[in-house]
Amino acid sequence: MFRFRPLCLSLASSLALGAHALAAPVFDIADLDKNVSACADFNAYANGKWIAANPIPPDRTRWGAFDALREHSLAAQHAIVEQAAKDADQATAGSIEQKIGWLYRSGMNEAAIDKAGLKPIQGDLDAIARLKTSADLTRWLGQAFARGDGVGFRFGPGADFKDARRQIAFASQGGLGLPTPDYYSKDEHKALREAYAAHLGKLFELSGDKPDKAQQRARNVLAFETRLAKASLSRVELRDPRNQFHFVSFAEAAKLTPHFDWVAFFKALELVPGDGFSLSQPGFFTEFDRMLAEVPIAQWRDYLSAHTLDDAAPWLSKPFQQASFEFHDKTLNGQPEQRARWKRVLDAVNGSMGMALGELYVKQHFPPAAKQRAQQLVDNVNNAMRARLEKLDWMSQATREKALQKWATFLPKIGYPDKWRQWDGLKIVGDDFAANLRAAAAFNYRYALDKIGKPTDRYEWFMTPQTVNAYYSAATNTINFPAAILQPPFFYADGDDAINYGGIGAVIGHESGHGFDDKGSQFDGAGNNANWWSKEDRDRFDERTAKLVAQFDAYVPLADHPDQHVNGKLTLGENIGDLGGLSFAFDALEKASAGKPDPMIDGLSREQRFFLNWARVWRGNIREKAQLVLLNTDPHAPARFRAIGAPSNMPAFAKAFDCKPGDAMVRDAKAQVKIW
Repeated sequence: MFRFRPLCLSLASSLALGAHALAAPVFDIADLDKNVSACADFNAYANGKWIAANPIPPDRTRWGAFDALREHSLAAQHAIVEQAAKDADQATAGSIEQKIGWLYRSGMNEAAIDKAGLKPIQGDLDAIARLKTSADLTRWLGQAFARGDGVGFRFGPGADFKDARRQIAFASQGGLGLPTPDYYSKDEHKALREAYAAHLGKLFELSGDKPDKAQQRARNVLAFETRLAKASLSRVELRDPRNQFHFVSFAEAAKLTPHFDWVAFFKALELVPGDGFSLSQPGFFTEFDRMLAEVPIAQWRDYLSAHTLDDAAPWLSKPFQQASFEFHDKTLNGQPEQRARWKRVLDAVNGSMGMALGELYVKQHFPPAAKQRAQQLVDNVNNAMRARLEKLDWMSQATREKALQKWATFLPKIGYPDKWRQWDGLKIVGDDFAANLRAAAAFNYRYALDKIGKPTDRYEWFMTPQTVNAYYSAATNTINFPAAILQPPFFYADGDDAINYGGIGAVIGHESGHGFDDKGSQFDGAGNNANWWSKEDRDRFDERTAKLVAQFDAYVPLADHPDQHVNGKLTLGENIGDLGGLSFAFDALEKASAGKPDPMIDGLSREQRFFLNWARVWRGNIREKAQLVLLNTDPHAPARFRAIGAPSNMPAFAKAFDCKPGDAMVRDAKAQVKIW
């Protein structure tokens, strides 16, 4: 049915601080651990005392600077939705204030939710139980996708890799309940496989099955997904654009998947078939098609029922909510206690109407002055990036010209969309949470599908303004900075340049750097997957990035799991972004500060404050289970290694803290990574 989980964000979660936050101390030197040398372990020096004094709350899997800021954000958003709920009945009919108020109110009505029990999805389960043939099955899949409840694979819009000006349909691998394909095969994950099967069995019992039958159905689902996992590509393999796009005509698709009628599927979604679509991972869909023919329909029914139950469980009655928490949050990620109800409902509001909530958020929490100052920082950091591209000693002039052409077409977007999305047609009521979530899922999926066949909109946003994050889009060659990240500790509208460049400046450079990382560098300025490199330049680039892979491969985040290393290939793009972004931001700070005296705030030099704020935004701690999951799934390295990884490659850091060759934070000449 539907599942809304907290977003996994590359930099943080949501942030919403009032104006009073700008008056808070920019940097507290009492946080610095003078018993640790900055040159030995910069993260421990900058963050160790804070981490020791700030344990992880029982309702969270990690706690750090970002998480503390998220609590401020939740408080601000909570105030908005509470007021909207209070005023909803008197609000303008059909307004976003009314819809958000009713959506939130219905989610907080636990008595009604508990009374409904399984009723919100009983019709879905009954329909699945009636499936008798593979033709029934393919027809049901089309209907499920049409209402926003697709299962088995992913399907949605995206820019054509060969002509980014147009939006086409993408079908991509999916359908697994465990984090990655490896969880179905590796011995180290055997206990989690058993726990997953037990969790599914519990859901089947709650839906009315006897224990023995419930456990057998759960085993059927695990066997089904294990077969699907064997045909699925790994997270590292999926980073390769060649594994993300495979355009086929409908005749070609029919040859690859003779048992699945893609023309009928498109019609079920009310889509004009056009000249074709991307069957992005052909091997996966070939196996999916075989399973349509070979897997008994009863096992398919178990699989579809399990995902219907698991997706809906967080928003059904308390027994289902508890079962979902026990596996997904506690067993898989080590979270001891469930989050407060209002926080979980606020997640659902963001998942259903996040951009509408963002429209209300911006009115209260993003002053125009912040946008103006941020624009200046974007310009300064990107100009520093251009300067580096112009004088790279390893890149030929022909490739450099193409790189500069791409740089010139960057489109920065700051704060929030110039044109807000409209919500006409979305029906929200005040007393039926499940119906509201279902309506929003269908409405949002239709909104996405309607892009197919239309021109790509470079000005569309894919993050809400209340999100503390930023992103680069290769398809549109845009760098995007939501309003919430343009606040402390990343950005102080009237603050110290060194702090700002070490925070938001490095973020700006990081996102711009994604346009030239291992993936982004395979797309041109128009957003097309095209090679603009000479072979020699690409080889030199790969030689440099291989050093960065080796650097992060060596990091071990958990002392009790010495065999669990950071995956340098999985995290390569983000690590390239960090190194480039911090370097561009440092250059921009130096240029902006040229000829100006250093104020030496609290005895810290301009350069020291720059690097300390970079480290500060990464301070935090994480539960062991959550870290183990992220090592397998997250393209971002653990926070403490991001604090030290890029600075240890920068001579400017060694100079700022008077580090010497041989210090841990000074990588030797052979290992030092210099890309841009």
